[in-house]
Amino acid sequence: MKRLSVYSLIILVGGIFIFSRCNSGQAGKGKEASDSTTTPAAVAFGGFESQVAWGKHLVAIGGCNDCHTPKKMGPNGPENNMDLELSGNPSQVPPADVNRKEIESKGLLVGNSTFTSFVGPWGISYAANITSDSTTGIGTWTFEQFKRVFKTGKFGGAPQGRNVLPPMPWQGIGQMTDPELEAVFAYLKSTKPVHNVVPSPQPPVLGVKK
Repeated sequence: MKRLSVYSLIILVGGIFIFSRCNSGQAGKGKEASDSTTTPAAVAFGGFESQVAWGKHLVAIGGCNDCHTPKKMGPNGPENNMDLELSGNPSQVPPADVNRKEIESKGLLVGNSTFTSFVGPWGISYAANITSDSTTGIGTWTFEQFKRVFKTGKFGGAPQGRNVLPPMPWQGIGQMTDPELEAVFAYLKSTKPVHNVVPSPQPPVLGVKK
C-alpha cells in the first residue's frame, strides 16, 4: 500500500511538471508571436512609434534648432523661439554689425542677435528655413533632393548649385543612413509651415584666399 502511494505521488509530480512545461511553452510561443509583431516596427523607426517621432528625436539630438530656430531672450539667457521653430534667419533681422575685414582676417565667427546668421572668413551665411512651408521652406522638396544636400554639400541639392556654407555641418549629417535621413525629412515635412524668406549669403569682403 505504501509502495502504491509512492508510485501515485511520482505520477502526480510528473504530471504537474509536464503540464507546467506545456503551459510555459505556450506562453513562450505567445511572447514570440508578440515580439514578432512589434520588433519590425521598432527596428524600422529606431525604437520609436513612428517615422516622424524618430525624426523629431534625430533633429533634437542633431542640434538643428541651434542654428535654424531663432533665439529670443528668456529668464536664463537666449532660448529657442518655438513660434518660429526651424524657420531660419528672420528676413528682417540683419547680420552682426562688425568689422568684417577684421573678422575674416582673424578667422573668427560672429553670430547675430538671433544666432541664425554668421559672419566668418567665408562671408555671411544665413540659416535656412527648413519648415514645411511650400514657398520659403522645404515643403515642395523631394527626399532625393534633401539627401543630396548632405551627400554633395550643394545648397538645395542642386548638382550645380552653390556650396553649403559654414557653420552647417553637412559632412557629419551626410554620415546618416538613408532611413535616418528619411525620418528627419518626414519630421521636417510635418512641422508647422513658417513663411520666412531667408536672405542670400554674402561673399567675403577680402575675397576668397587661394
